[in-house]
Amino acid sequence: MNTTIKNKIEAYDTNIKSLLKEQKFYIDFFQREYRWQERHIKTLVEDLTNSFIKSYDPSHKRSEIANYHSYYMGSVVFNVNPDDTKKSIIDGQQRITSISLLLIYLNHLQSKREKKVSISELVFSEKYDEKSFNMTDEDREECLTALFENGEYKIKEDDNETVKNMVERYQDIEESFPEELMGDALPYFIDWLTENVVLVAIKAYSDENAYTIFETMNDRGLNLTATEMLKGYVLSRIEDKKQRTELNEIWKDQIQKLHEYDEYADQNFFQAWFRGKYAVSIRPGKAGSENQDFEKIGSRFHSWFRDNHERLFNLKTSDDFYQFFKHQFPFFVKCYLMMWDSAEKYNSKAPHLCYVNYWGIAHSLSDPMLLSPITYDDDEITIYKKLDFVARYIETFTVRRSVNYKKFGQTAIKYTMFNVVKSIRHTSLTELAKNLSKEINEISENWSGVEYFGLHGMNRKFVKHLLSRISSYVDGLVGKDVTYPKYHHPEGRQFEIEHLWANKMEYFSDEFEQENEFQEWRNSIGALILLPQGTNQSFNSDLYSEKLEHYLKENTYAQTLHPSYYKKNPNFLRSEKVRELGFSAHPDFKCTDLEERQALVQRLCETIWSQDYFIEISSE
Repeated sequence: MNTTIKNKIEAYDTNIKSLLKEQKFYIDFFQREYRWQERHIKTLVEDLTNSFIKSYDPSHKRSEIANYHSYYMGSVVFNVNPDDTKKSIIDGQQRITSISLLLIYLNHLQSKREKKVSISELVFSEKYDEKSFNMTDEDREECLTALFENGEYKIKEDDNETVKNMVERYQDIEESFPEELMGDALPYFIDWLTENVVLVAIKAYSDENAYTIFETMNDRGLNLTATEMLKGYVLSRIEDKKQRTELNEIWKDQIQKLHEYDEYADQNFFQAWFRGKYAVSIRPGKAGSENQDFEKIGSRFHSWFRDNHERLFNLKTSDDFYQFFKHQFPFFVKCYLMMWDSAEKYNSKAPHLCYVNYWGIAHSLSDPMLLSPITYDDDEITIYKKLDFVARYIETFTVRRSVNYKKFGQTAIKYTMFNVVKSIRHTSLTELAKNLSKEINEISENWSGVEYFGLHGMNRKFVKHLLSRISSYVDGLVGKDVTYPKYHHPEGRQFEIEHLWANKMEYFSDEFEQENEFQEWRNSIGALILLPQGTNQSFNSDLYSEKLEHYLKENTYAQTLHPSYYKKNPNFLRSEKVRELGFSAHPDFKCTDLEERQALVQRLCETIWSQDYFIEISSE
């Protein structure tokens, strides 16, 4: 390569289609792992779909998408070889991998449509009848192939961090993509995503230049963040120099605490705090509507605060600002980090924070809701109870939606959730319990959906959550100190979903004639339990009567299938709660047995998520 070309750097704007179509990107060794977490991918889906919905009108022709708002997704830096055929990604692979997963999902979503938007060439290209993915390394190939062809991939013990994260983020996309875009709006959204989502592509022709660009972008950025601009404004409103110096130290200390959790925790905190405690409006769903408090806080909370502190915060004088940020700011940082800690690690003081961390709504909605009822006078016990109550409402909402096969993407539920935020703001524990009970009564989906609920290709994550909750609850009925994490995300051997029926219809020829009917019954929630990884695989093709002896050695919920469990544990049925639930043994497992077990699951759900919980905890 001549020196002129080698020293050349090109930068240009491009869109998703132009960047990915029939291209080949290789992932540099130093940043090979894909590390995005649930919060990142759900925020991306939320931002993209909200941006699209702001312009979308069902009466539009698809050609009008060219006039829709664009969405800037940042930059991608890559190094190219002399003939411009091999591109190595230096910076941006996290976002491009995420977009590729979204494209795979959208391709499945449109698969049964008569007219499809051509997007497969953005994911892979084909040459000599061989497919290869446009962004790849050898570790990803098997996973990407399974996701593209089947929409699912079963994680193996030796899979690396990238593969595990890709599978989990794909599931997050399935959960968070809004239902309202799955119908007539889908081709419009796909067109908008590929044509109107723009990036700045930076192309270097030497490793040296590529890495210099990467370092410059990541180490030398001088742009002030929204948090820093908010700090500057707040300090400028404090006239006393000593107070300003004191508050500056308080601010630095609180931001440092937040940054110990996440690089962007400070910005997420202010968004949650301002939305939860002070926002009063949200943008209507129709096209062309203007952003309101909720959206403005999400994009520019520093300028929103500057425009609204007198009206919504009652901050007018220098002393108002000083007192507010000296006391309220550290207090709510403490509450936010209590919330974060209990979500990451099970805490018996607020167990539902752990549950909704794995089966909850978007953080942009849940975090403000969790902070909303807390007041500065609350002691630690009250704070935990309030956090737990709100998290319980969230989990009740998501589980009831899920057993009825309803999604809860951010765009579909944000108006409902924002109204809940306002209804519980600044409430006492008693008022909070009362208001949340009222909100639960207004959830349109009820537990009757359990009767027809079962496992399918896109809800395995939820089924694992539901069975983990049921299994730990039943353990608790017999006095075992076993919590949800043991089943859902143990430190050692993982638990897998076990089918009580082997995947062999010939075992059930007396009850089924059609394979699809057999599979539907086999995947019913009443025909599923959790077993340690490897245990279920060792006998999963056996007859139920042969499996039953193994179940007697497992968790209590599995043991209750076996008649011997009741003989060896006579006190089990003496429990009033157990009698109310109606457990019974199943020495055989025919369709009538499955229906009985399905009904038991419904009664368990009604008990686990009973509103009596608010009364019981409030009185402690």
